[in-house]
Amino acid sequence: MLYNKNCRIAVTGVGVVSPIGIGKRAFWKNLVAGKSGIGFLESVPSSGLPSKLGAEIHDFDPVEYINNRKSINLMSRDAQLGVAAANMSMTDAGLRPGQVDPDRLGVVFGSGHIASTPEELAGAAQGGNSIDQFADWGKERMGHIPPLWLLRQMPNVQASYISIEHDARGPNNTITCRESSALLALSEAMGTIQRGAADCMIVGASSCATDPFDVARFNLFESLTRRQDDPQRACRPFDRDRDGSVVGEGSAVFVLERMEHAVARGADIYAELLSVGSGCDGTTSDPQNSGAGLVSAIQSVIRRADIRPDEIGHINAHGKSTQRDDLVEADAYHRAMGDAASDIPLIALGSYFGQFDAGTGAVELAGSILAMRHRELPITLNYETPDPGCELNVVRDQTLTLRNSLTLSVNRTSMGQSTACLLRAL
Repeated sequence: MLYNKNCRIAVTGVGVVSPIGIGKRAFWKNLVAGKSGIGFLESVPSSGLPSKLGAEIHDFDPVEYINNRKSINLMSRDAQLGVAAANMSMTDAGLRPGQVDPDRLGVVFGSGHIASTPEELAGAAQGGNSIDQFADWGKERMGHIPPLWLLRQMPNVQASYISIEHDARGPNNTITCRESSALLALSEAMGTIQRGAADCMIVGASSCATDPFDVARFNLFESLTRRQDDPQRACRPFDRDRDGSVVGEGSAVFVLERMEHAVARGADIYAELLSVGSGCDGTTSDPQNSGAGLVSAIQSVIRRADIRPDEIGHINAHGKSTQRDDLVEADAYHRAMGDAASDIPLIALGSYFGQFDAGTGAVELAGSILAMRHRELPITLNYETPDPGCELNVVRDQTLTLRNSLTLSVNRTSMGQSTACLLRAL
């Protein structure tokens, strides 16, 4: 197959399941209203956890959103959120049977760590205090593990379930690169269409990080906030007084189409995906390398889109709300875009719903795409005292009218794996 870099890519569907709203309308309404989805954890006991806060989805019933109801009980929470968002996205795109060849409809999905509950393995672990416990495991303990336990933990099940729901027989892939997964999935889907292997791709990411094990893991690796006085003010990207992130859950899914295919069927087009780039910091022994991957990713998408940094209408930042990560991210903007980095309006939507592995970047991107549609930027919550080490034009206090239709969205993992994408509203 010949690769056609001039093949334009349209975004025609958006589906969201988030702590601040299920469906794009509720999600956008609460974004522009500045309504936080962060509170005290309710779905799990939190008294012994290092952080008591989380952004949970309280009113989600998968039966309302998933067509293949027999499979719901086999799905992890992550998969339920992802399949539901994918169904919303396909409905939003208005893709009816016969409008796309099933062999040319594919799926690329970002998936994070899928937690296992203690109850699932309790039967196998009981009585395991003898010196011979490992020798006994195969003949005595394995039988106490639910036979479908492993199926719920596999990262590729979300892409599988989505393809089954929509009879998508085309290219199918799963990306597992933490917060960078969603934008890397966009890159994979874009390349799939441009090389002629598909006309439409269902693309997104989903994850749930509110399990007690995930809270403990995130605290050790990412640094979670210790604030308890006012949960909705706890997540503070780029604010001087930030002290850590907040766990959450959610999913966002998009329909990408070859532009000619979308126009021919009269699709309502949100935006054109111009370019996606990635990079990594490399060795961590050199402090100068911190953020190098993000610098490379940003410069790559700007170069490939053939624009100047000052043409960008807004930055959709990762904004993890930890002291180190926000400083590294801000520095990367200045290194990649020079003086323009201090002027471009920036939003950090994690302030509404925290951080939750692969799904984070997808839900953040949904916010930017809807902002382009409505020509309005939501504020970044809790940005009260600017950090002099960041020097960014963070949108605060009141929403802001978009100055132009170009958007830069970025994500970065703590290990330095970074992605950036450029979109133009149509």
